[in-house]
Amino acid sequence: MVRALDRIRKSAMNGVTISFLNERLLAATSSQLLNTMILGLPGVCSRCARQWSSQSLHSLPAKLVTPTSRNPRASNFVFTQTYKIHSSSRLSQHGRFEPLRPPSPSSLPKPRPPRTYHRSRKWLRRLLYTSLASVAIWYLDTRYYDSVLTRSGRTFIFGTIAALDYKINFRAHPPLAKSIKDLHARNAQMLCDLLSTNGGLYLKIGQAIAMQSAVLPPEFQKMFAKMFDDAPQNSWKDVRRVIEEDFGKRVEEVFGVSFDPADVQEGKKGVMERTAKASASVAQVHWARLEDGREVAIKIQKREIQRQVGWDLWAFKIVARIYTYWFDIPMYSLVPYITERLMLETDFQNEAQNSEKMAKYIAAEPRLRDRVHIPRVYHELSSKRVMTAEWIEGVRLWDKDGITKPWHGGWRRGSPGCRGTPLDPPSSKPSPTPAPDPNHERLKPSRTQWKGSQGDGGLGVSLPQVMQIMTDLFSAQMFLWGFVHCDPHPGNILIRRQPSGKSELVLLDHGLYIDMSPTFRLQYARFWRSLMIFDNDAISEIAKSWGIAAPDIFASATLMRPYEGGDGSTAAGLGKELKGKEAQERAYEMQMRMRSGIKKLLAEEENFPRELLFLGRNLRIVQGNNQFLGSPVNRIKITGTWASRALAESRKRSWNQEIKGWWDHAKFKVVMFGSDLIFWWAKLKQWAGQGMGMEDELEGKMKSMAKDFGVDLNHGVFEG
Repeated sequence: MVRALDRIRKSAMNGVTISFLNERLLAATSSQLLNTMILGLPGVCSRCARQWSSQSLHSLPAKLVTPTSRNPRASNFVFTQTYKIHSSSRLSQHGRFEPLRPPSPSSLPKPRPPRTYHRSRKWLRRLLYTSLASVAIWYLDTRYYDSVLTRSGRTFIFGTIAALDYKINFRAHPPLAKSIKDLHARNAQMLCDLLSTNGGLYLKIGQAIAMQSAVLPPEFQKMFAKMFDDAPQNSWKDVRRVIEEDFGKRVEEVFGVSFDPADVQEGKKGVMERTAKASASVAQVHWARLEDGREVAIKIQKREIQRQVGWDLWAFKIVARIYTYWFDIPMYSLVPYITERLMLETDFQNEAQNSEKMAKYIAAEPRLRDRVHIPRVYHELSSKRVMTAEWIEGVRLWDKDGITKPWHGGWRRGSPGCRGTPLDPPSSKPSPTPAPDPNHERLKPSRTQWKGSQGDGGLGVSLPQVMQIMTDLFSAQMFLWGFVHCDPHPGNILIRRQPSGKSELVLLDHGLYIDMSPTFRLQYARFWRSLMIFDNDAISEIAKSWGIAAPDIFASATLMRPYEGGDGSTAAGLGKELKGKEAQERAYEMQMRMRSGIKKLLAEEENFPRELLFLGRNLRIVQGNNQFLGSPVNRIKITGTWASRALAESRKRSWNQEIKGWWDHAKFKVVMFGSDLIFWWAKLKQWAGQGMGMEDELEGKMKSMAKDFGVDLNHGVFEG
């Protein structure tokens, strides 16, 4: 009997197949079934089988049976493993051994038809067709449509990834980032890569963001500093194609030039440099000497911009609308005005009109006409994508040594081409010859004789004089004319020396302007004067009419320094209840409250003047220029003085309003005397090595105030 039971156990271990599907049936009949199995063995009586089955049910191998309930009273068992019988014989129903025979063909079931995989083949075909269509669209897009779909696709992919990333991880303890700082860093890198890869108008948008990047996280500030690098220039083949499409004639016929060295040497034709002297985001500039001897700058729009600009601005609108909805930030209502300005910037006929309009304003203003020059535009050589203007020899604003070092150009002589000074000395007869390679051509004379034989000279003019002209010019645009140049970065400003020894500012790139209505212009001037004399009632009244619910924040943003005359209610509201929290939680709370502050700043979007966006940009760039040059002038006082003067000189007022206006201006001048004392005290500390200038001190205060709002300010936009 023991040997028979061992045979059962060994058979179970070696592969006896036992399978029960109904657990409750198994629980009720397990003992009976085991009894039947044992009884079927030869030499085993029924009494011994019942005894062994009752004693040995639980001694079967663990792999054969397992309990299915956690209840210890339950007797349900399920056989969880399937085993194969490794035997050459089997037990019959009557207990006799019979040899194992294969089944007859008639007893087998009908064969199943082979699998055809219809669904898999269908999806495989769809994948193939989709891949072929994608490749075809990509080829046509890049070959014939300047990658408009590819660029828009990149934009939507980045927008989706960035939105999901911030939606998931913008919290005190991000689940998929080490910190909020890391979250900002990786999204800043992705955004910078997107703008650089797409190029064109995306670079222009990146530059616009960079000028306001002081209020962005530091990780974005570092990335956007690269937006001011020169953009890659288009080949001469593309340049020629744009000119021929706009004028319907060959380049040689339009400008009267020749690329044959023999014609140039004989003086029969003019000459044009096929390598660009400068390249920006939407255009590049080529030097040329026309047949009549005039030297011109030919600004040519990059060929792909015309087709890309509509798609780029459409993608910008879509992303802005999605972000406005998703993050609940009042953004989209400002986008149409921004896109309209950017679209006008690609129209060179509009730029030519802006240039001439500004030249007329300056010529009529005696305080500026002898200090500012606007290059003349030649309309007969200009079109919607090509603008030809006089060539200007000057020193870029960022070249401080070139501006201030001693002058070696001779007594009573100015910079080449300035106020009657010829471009070249009478003794020199330049005769440039076209080079075989159009992409590496340098034909324009260098004209550096005014730097001296050692090449270490400069214009010999003072930085305060230069910065005074610049601040006067842009203040007059805001408060006198209401016609404001909104892109006055250092690359668009040249400095020349007049024969009298005074400096002259040349303003370039007139594509981006805004028009201010007379009512808004005087309102803005009154706002500035109120800032100077701490007229909080007037500030609150004007801010409320503009839909701004946080006048103290807006006042600080306008001055580029903390406004100390307000009640500070907004700052107090943003900065309370943060003590005792860890650094990451404080940073998150600050940035959330800053978002709340922005919504409060734009409380009534429909009343917010869209011009303020670009006025803030202008003020920001002028402030950066002054700081870059070492804060040589009291920028805030000069701007406030022009605002007060504009109110005093405004037309269409009654005699009592006229008297009151001049009386207010006199009071303002008295108040400004205190501002001068602060400025000169800062200058004395700077000269003594105890300070860095007024703009730097104001920046330090602004940074300290901004930290209370969760913003890490960085005004060094032009550094590097």
